[in-house]
Amino acid sequence: MIDSDKSMTIALSWCLAWGDEYAPRFDLSILQQMRDALRDGGEVPEEVRDIVKQVQQLQAIGENYFPSTLEQLQQDYPELWEQKTPIGLVYGGATKIKQYVFEAPKLPDIRGASSLLDRINLIDLPAFFHKDPEPEAELRNRYNIECQKIREWLDKNFASEPKISKALIPELIIYSTGGNILAFCPAAFVNDLANAIEKRYTERTLTANSCAVGDTFRLLEIRFGLLKDPIESTFWLEQYRQAYTNPLVEAYFGKPETQSDSLENAFFNRKSFNELTTKLAILFNQRRSGNEIQNRTTRRYPPMFETHPYLQRDESEKRSIIAIVQPPALLNESAFSEASIRKRVVSDRAKTGFAESPQWYRDTGLEWDRGIIEGWVDKFVKFLHRNSQQHQRYCSNSNLEAVKLCQSLTHLSKVGNGFVAYIYADANNMGGFIQKIRTPQKYKEFSEDVFTATEHAVYQALAENLHPRELKGIKEESGFKDGDLIHPFEIITIGGDDIILIVPASQALAIAKTIGEQFEKILLKQVALNEVKIQGDYQIKSAEKPINPNSYHRYSDPKEPATPSNCQLSMSIGVLITDYKMPIYYAKNLTEQLLKSAKKYAKSLKKIGYCGGTVDFLVLKGVTMISSNIEEFRQEALTKERMQKLKLYAAPYTLYELGGLIKSIGALKRAEFPRSQLYQIRSLLERGKHTAILNYRYFRTRLQQGKNELKADFEEAWCKPKDEKNNGNLAPWTSLKEPDKSTTYETIWREMVDLYDFIDIGEESDSSQKQLTKQEADL
Repeated sequence: MIDSDKSMTIALSWCLAWGDEYAPRFDLSILQQMRDALRDGGEVPEEVRDIVKQVQQLQAIGENYFPSTLEQLQQDYPELWEQKTPIGLVYGGATKIKQYVFEAPKLPDIRGASSLLDRINLIDLPAFFHKDPEPEAELRNRYNIECQKIREWLDKNFASEPKISKALIPELIIYSTGGNILAFCPAAFVNDLANAIEKRYTERTLTANSCAVGDTFRLLEIRFGLLKDPIESTFWLEQYRQAYTNPLVEAYFGKPETQSDSLENAFFNRKSFNELTTKLAILFNQRRSGNEIQNRTTRRYPPMFETHPYLQRDESEKRSIIAIVQPPALLNESAFSEASIRKRVVSDRAKTGFAESPQWYRDTGLEWDRGIIEGWVDKFVKFLHRNSQQHQRYCSNSNLEAVKLCQSLTHLSKVGNGFVAYIYADANNMGGFIQKIRTPQKYKEFSEDVFTATEHAVYQALAENLHPRELKGIKEESGFKDGDLIHPFEIITIGGDDIILIVPASQALAIAKTIGEQFEKILLKQVALNEVKIQGDYQIKSAEKPINPNSYHRYSDPKEPATPSNCQLSMSIGVLITDYKMPIYYAKNLTEQLLKSAKKYAKSLKKIGYCGGTVDFLVLKGVTMISSNIEEFRQEALTKERMQKLKLYAAPYTLYELGGLIKSIGALKRAEFPRSQLYQIRSLLERGKHTAILNYRYFRTRLQQGKNELKADFEEAWCKPKDEKNNGNLAPWTSLKEPDKSTTYETIWREMVDLYDFIDIGEESDSSQKQLTKQEADL
């Protein structure tokens, strides 16, 4: 793999050498020789040597070089100042992704929709640029054939001379993950490439929304942001110093401190490559909203939605059906539109590997080819093969090749007593970190690092907390039989920095906690995994480190004290534990609310020094337990205003607190706290602080075992008074000081009772943590 600096040198040199017309300024053979020479360290052809020197001069500019005046910039880099050949930059991808993925109610259709979008983003669009996947030998030839067909499609739909595919090379791609692509291209092809991205999504999915935009920039703008023509008229540092308090200027550059060095940092953080991507993001939102853009006055490939009232609709009730498939071809009678049948046949490929199209699809007479679809479970299996410790941990004595993909939530519920958990995770501080990225090569490194950390954090969490599970009580017509082994999870998507999973309820919180912890550790290079290479530096500088972890953690364990988070990025996670029969679209909505709550909590804790991950969760044992949004439910049903304010819940939690919550539930279980007394204490919480305290103490004294462990892992860990001289405790309450200096009493008891049946405690949990600790020690 070419390093990011060399890749950017090739990309910029290629665009400049090509020029601003469809036909290149130099023969294609010369451009290819230039590319090979830059990649392999050879001699650059004389015809393009000056161009390459200019690009290398741009990249040699020091990271801390900030010209205070434009005159200084012109004097220091006169050749770059005079270089006016435009360079194209294109940004695009799918929009309204969740609307497309979750419009169908069944898991196979959701899996197929997600896999199809991933295929376009990770395979098709990079194939425009001759960037083909590098799979194992048995798939390499098939991928090469498919990617060549994609380029033939591109040239056929966007005719030019020379062909557009000849103008695109792999090094032009800055990133292509998370559903979006950002790439350079020769200036003349900007609109064609943007149109091709939109058309590819529509032609493959029929109904998914997409958007792509592009613009051209001068070479100097790649390093110093948007410049006017002539450059001398650009708003620069001296004008900014005079106008930084203006509301419009402040909105654009951000609100700086009053010190002069902070003013410079605010200005140059904006006047960088970041300003170019911001412009494209604005154009993207404008086009997405339907506004006209110069040279692209209309949306050229809008999805078409049928509205004929007299035709039978598919299962999403949005489009006319073209086929009805009867059992035994599928488990149930299924009515498909052309859009939904593509989702199902892609799901079948993701489920069964690389077999031929199923007979029921061939019987429809449709000629659409789904292509190679490599599902997330396939990638997880490859991860296990590359990492022997995780392979042993996950498989134990099972044969990995005999483990099948879960086909439905019914199958997943069979290993979770009828309950499943939805996990939705998203990275924190992404926007703040991106604003400080000043060069395209750093963008490239950042994108690759975040995707790598996100993907491998998920694989690590699944391997450490799950095992292949044996199905029981399965109907024969389902395609499985009793005793079959399945992977007990479903990966809906792993985007650039977000994750959607469905896992057994019993391991949901442990998986969420591991994802959050491993995401940070992978970015900090503290985890030894094969083929994982982090390029950037995500360590919090010493001056920014939080000082006292106890100021933001409500839980404290002297045996395992909290350590400050040292990573600039972290994960917030929403977890919904619910009956498997809950409609997926409703579960998705609630999980999104939990994620927003966790991110809001992380943002508030950051103000007092906490930079780590947060988790919010909810247990729903009935489908209709919440009729409003979660925040309103908690405020109205679980918050009581008496002599003191009582909060009958404690979520969201930090990752350290979540570990403490799991440990406290373990103490309850080992103490064999009677179920009836657990529920009775929960019902008494509403009656006030003292009533709950008295009843808890009464029931605890009657326990036959586990009193000391319960005292250590629950009472002293969560319920100690804020006054250090007070040796008592408030169990089951915790006191919190509000900003107005009033005291709020909250409790984790309700959540412990809700989770009691969904936490597996024992040697398995302990060995999982020991395995992770050993792996980090081996680094």
